[in-house]
Formats: sequence, C-alpha cells, structure tokens
Amino acid sequence: MVNPGAVISQSAAKDATRARKLQLLGILSGFAAGAWLGAAEAPTKLVTIGVSPVVISLIMVIGVFLARWSLPALLLGTSSIRADVGRAPHLILWALLAGCLWAVANTLTIYAIRDIGLSIAFPLWNSNSLLGILWGFLFFNELQQAGWRRWAGVVGGTLVGCVGAAVLAIASSGQGPAAHSLGGVWAALGAGILWGTMYIPYRKAYLTGMNPLSFVTFFTFGELGMMTALAISTLGVRPLWQELASAHGVMFWLMLGGFIWVIGDLFQQYAAKYVGISRGIPLSNTNQLWGMLWGILVFGELHGRGHATYAQVIGGSLLMMLGVGAIALSSATSKERSRWKDAAQQESDRYGVAPEYVQARMDGRQATGEVPPKRRAVDWILIAGATAVFVGFARIARVPELSIHWGPALALGAAMLILLVTCGLAIWKLTNFN
Repeated sequence: MVNPGAVISQSAAKDATRARKLQLLGILSGFAAGAWLGAAEAPTKLVTIGVSPVVISLIMVIGVFLARWSLPALLLGTSSIRADVGRAPHLILWALLAGCLWAVANTLTIYAIRDIGLSIAFPLWNSNSLLGILWGFLFFNELQQAGWRRWAGVVGGTLVGCVGAAVLAIASSGQGPAAHSLGGVWAALGAGILWGTMYIPYRKAYLTGMNPLSFVTFFTFGELGMMTALAISTLGVRPLWQELASAHGVMFWLMLGGFIWVIGDLFQQYAAKYVGISRGIPLSNTNQLWGMLWGILVFGELHGRGHATYAQVIGGSLLMMLGVGAIALSSATSKERSRWKDAAQQESDRYGVAPEYVQARMDGRQATGEVPPKRRAVDWILIAGATAVFVGFARIARVPELSIHWGPALALGAAMLILLVTCGLAIWKLTNFN
C-alpha cells in the first residue's frame, strides 16, 4: 500500500530541488546578461567620431528590432508567441510601455558615454538596482518573509555597490569636457531611473506566465516607435535622413551592438523571471565590470590619467562586484517563494489567466495540454530576412577610425561566448526556453 505522506514528501523534495536549480539558473543568467549588456555599449563609442547620439540610438534600435524577432523565431518559433498572447493579451500594452522607457533610457546613456566615458557612465545608470529592490518589494512580494540575512545580503550588497558607484563618480571629474561632465552624470542617472522602472512590466509578464521570448517581441515595437519619434522630433525628417545616409559606413557596427544587447537582455529576462527583479537587476549590472574592461582595455579611456584615477575606478568596480556577490548568495527561501506565488495568483486573478498555466510557467515548464512550439516557414523567412539585412550592411561597413586594442577585445569576446554557450544550454535543458 502506498503511503500518501511519503508521496507528498517526495513531491515536496522534488519541487524544492527544482526551485534551487531555477535559482541557480537565474543567477547564471544574471552574470551572462552582464557580459553581453556590457559589450553591447562598446559600439556607442562611435559618438566620439561625430555621429549624433540620437542617430546612434536609432540605428541600434533597428538592430534590436531585427534580433528580437529573429532570435525567438529561431529558438521556439512564432507559434509560441501567438499562444502566449492569446492567454495574456494585456501584456502587449505593458511590453510596449517597457519598450518606450528603454528607448529613452538608451538615448540618455549615449549622451552620458559622450560626456563622461564608458567606464564611468556604467555604474551611474546601474543605480537602477535600488529601484529594482523597491519595486520588487512593493509590487511583487519579493524579499517578504526572506529573513534578515537575505535582506542584509540583497540590500547591503546593493548599498556596497552604490559606494563603488560613488567612487567611480568621483573619478569622473575631468573625464569628459568640463562643460558637459555634470550633464553626463545626470543623463546616466536618468537612464538608471527609467531602466529601474522598466522592470515592473518584466516581472508582471513572468508572474502571469508569459515566455521571455514572447515578451521581448512586442517590447521592441515600443522601442522602435519611441526612438523614431525622438529622432524626428529632435532632428527633423530631412536632417535625420541626411545623418543616416552619412553614417552608412558604421551602421553595421551599431546594429550589431543592438543585436548583442538583445542577447544580454534575454539572459536578463530569465534572471528577472527566476530570481526576481530585486536580485536579477543587480546581478545583470555586472555589466559595469564588463563596461570598465571594454572602456579601459579595448578603448584606452583612462590612458594618460594618474594612478589615483586608476585606483578609484578599479577599487570602485571591485566594491560593486563584492556587493553583487553578496546578492548572488542571498537566494530566496521557501517562504519568500510562497509570497511570489501569492503575487502570481493576484496577477492571475486580475487578468483572468488560468492558474495552472501560471504555476507551470513559474516552474519553467509547459502547462498540461499545452502544444509544444514548432518552427514554420514564416520563422525561417524572418531569420533569413534579418540575416540578409545584417550581411548587406556588413558589406558596406568600414572599420571606424578608433584606437582599438584587438588582443583584449578578442579575449573579452571569447569569455562572452563561453557564457553564452554555458547559460544557453542550461536554460534549454532545464526549461526548454520557458
């Protein structure tokens, strides 16, 4: 005779084991996101050779648009996107709003890079970690019943990171032109506020059960629409067209930056889904370290500066990494995860989404009776079209007249590929990209 208590105990143990695996997957996704998001900002250094920040942002968003449709089509197929939208159509509006916030924030980061440099701007806009903790606690029950040790790890780690950011802000004095350095600081902080708020739609989507690959496809319409409106209102139609035409030789690099950013953002989406925005945002903000490495090693941003400046930048970055380490070790307890489920239930009730579907997706599984996604002819057309656009612009691209150290660039690229393969395989094996 089967002992019901033993069956329940085995089921609970299995659920706890899967929850731990999903937590580790979220942490790994956060670090992979940091590597790819950090590298994505490297092409924005083209602002130093006279390309308008608005034009740079618009071209990057075009690359983002192509990637956000072709990558989901490659991994799962657009049939999965249609199925998700049918279950939770309200999330389309939230995705569009998030895309609009991203477009404005991304434009602000380019002004910040122009005025204060890549290695300094990163930690300033990464202040979005503080907002992530606040919004996660207020709206999605994150860190509730987590215990004081988890609170100390997440909040304390974030505050340590802020100290590191402050050290880097001090180092920014004199990094850019004196007339613009303060404006660059404000631009970076403004981007942090917008990006921190952008994660509210992210978390709503994943508590309701939407696949990250589905969410980002509609996110990009908000990005492209808002960025086009910003570019036209800032420059005008004719000047914008003239600047785009004059920048044709570097469009490939900027679009490539957008493509790289999408890969990082997809990892960030999985981090936000499986460890929450209060932990996922600070973990993905390890892009600050990668930004510092690209800025200093590849572009020589601090060349000729004194030892004190190097000590401030490196010391501040290490402080931020120490804070991120504390956050990574502060995994959610079973009590906190139960509070996440309460928040998911509220979203399910509010929008009329089936609870079984929401629970399955929170566990990284397909719901019972859900049809497995398949790639169809339209998916291969999307993939071929996006590839053709990139190949076309690559053929007319020219190497920018920038001082680039190729040895460090290749080493950083290799490290990114290792993270891509490792994390991508882990997501596929554990969740099949759910």
